[in-house]
Amino acid sequence: MHQTLLILHSINRWLVLASLLYAIGIALSGLRSGSAFSVAHNTVRHVTATIAHVQLLLGLSLYMISPVVKFDVAEAAGTGLVSEHMFFRFIHIALMAIAVVVITIGSAKAKRVVSDGQKFRTMLVWFTIGLLIILAAIPWPFSPLAGRPYFRSF
Repeated sequence: MHQTLLILHSINRWLVLASLLYAIGIALSGLRSGSAFSVAHNTVRHVTATIAHVQLLLGLSLYMISPVVKFDVAEAAGTGLVSEHMFFRFIHIALMAIAVVVITIGSAKAKRVVSDGQKFRTMLVWFTIGLLIILAAIPWPFSPLAGRPYFRSF
C-alpha cells in the first residue's frame, strides 16, 4: 500500500504542477488580453484546485503510513542541517498544506469576484504563490534536504 500511494503521489505531483502552470498561463493571458472569464476558464480554476486537494489527500494518507515519518531519529545537536526525517515530518507536509490552502483561497476568491479582470488577477496571484511554495517544498533530486527521483515506477 505504501509503495502504491508513493507512486500515485509522485505521478499526481506532475498533474498539480502542470495544472497550476496552465491556470497561471490562462490567467496571465486573460489579464493581458482583457478577455471574458469563460466557463472553460472557470473549469480550469476548479480542476486545478481539485487536483491540488487530491494530492493533499494522497500526501496525508502517505504521511500516516510512511516509515520515513515514523522513524524516530535522534538529531545531532549543532549540525545546522535538517535531516530527511525532519524534512518529511514537518517541513514538507506543512508547506504543502499551506500551498493547498493558498490555492483553495485563490480559487474561492476568483469564483466570487465579479469582474473578469479581477478573476484572472486573483487566480494569477494566489496560484503563483501556491506554486512557489510547492516548488520550494518538493523533494527534488537535487535538493540538499531530501532528494527523491523525478519519476517513480511500479
